[in-house]
Amino acid sequence: MSDLKQTPSQTVGPYFAYGLTARQYHYPQTSVADGTMAGEDVAGERIRVEGRVFDGDGATVPDAMIEIWQADAQGRFAHPADPRNSNTGFSGFGRFGTGTDPQHRFIFDTIKPGAAAEGEAPHLNVIVFMRGLLTHVYTRIYFADEAEANAADPVLSAVPKDRRGTLIAQREGNTYRLDIHMQGDRETVFFEV
Repeated sequence: MSDLKQTPSQTVGPYFAYGLTARQYHYPQTSVADGTMAGEDVAGERIRVEGRVFDGDGATVPDAMIEIWQADAQGRFAHPADPRNSNTGFSGFGRFGTGTDPQHRFIFDTIKPGAAAEGEAPHLNVIVFMRGLLTHVYTRIYFADEAEANAADPVLSAVPKDRRGTLIAQREGNTYRLDIHMQGDRETVFFEV
């Protein structure tokens, strides 16, 4: 076995609708997560986060899958690595396939997260899966109405100023909108994790 060399990964998808977003695509099996992340019993400000994924030609991607991971309204993650543990019953994990929306949007109904650490701005951790990628990519979504916190955030501050806007969702009512551009002049900032 030690004589075998690693081969390139196959591209991501398009297999995720059946296996990963089954409920959203009306397959009979259950899904671990979908775009509805917060029920009425979860404390926090109800928000919707939506956007589209654009490829290098500027076309919307109809079969991308977006995952988000976030803290609760008190800035706590429901994860063993966060010793504070969420005390709201909020899992903080959502998954959405862009193929079920006529405009190919991803849509998450969730709560606005709190700051997870001192000096850190509220944000969503985002993973993009789509065909043509050898592996998924990581980015973040920050909130335009958190300008002071955004200015102090160490990750956002490390991004060149002229590209920070690719990570900041604009608010319209209770909806935050941010499109993800995979390439081009408006390419979203992606992070090595």
